Amino acid sequence: MKLNQVTLPVIDMNKAVAFYQLLGFTLIVDTPHYARFECPEGDSTFSLSLESAAFNNGATIYFEHEQLEEWVHTLLDKGVTFEQLPTMERYLWKEAILFDPSGNQIKLYWAGENRRNPPWRVN
Repeated sequence: MKLNQVTLPVIDMNKAVAFYQLLGFTLIVDTPHYARFECPEGDSTFSLSLESAAFNNGATIYFEHEQLEEWVHTLLDKGVTFEQLPTMERYLWKEAILFDPSGNQIKLYWAGENRRNPPWRVN
């Protein structure tokens, strides 16, 4: 089994699409109510769905990149605002935190081997 995609709710499709393109994702489906992106590496996709009612999305979406520091500095140069710059967390992942225009929490991170094989992994 493979995870197909994650769909995030958004309140302004145009702003959301522009934001994710700024982060470096490739737009592959573009409609007024739905958009889908490919990640720059691998075959993962994610999508956006336009919501007409207020929502509270408690999910966090993670995007991993080995050159996290460089990616974050590139985005800072493009005017992207971060809630937290890359920080080594107690669970051995380095993370930067930001929010998309609809308030969805995004974490850009690098975990290396610890993503799938942390010291506390169940055998």
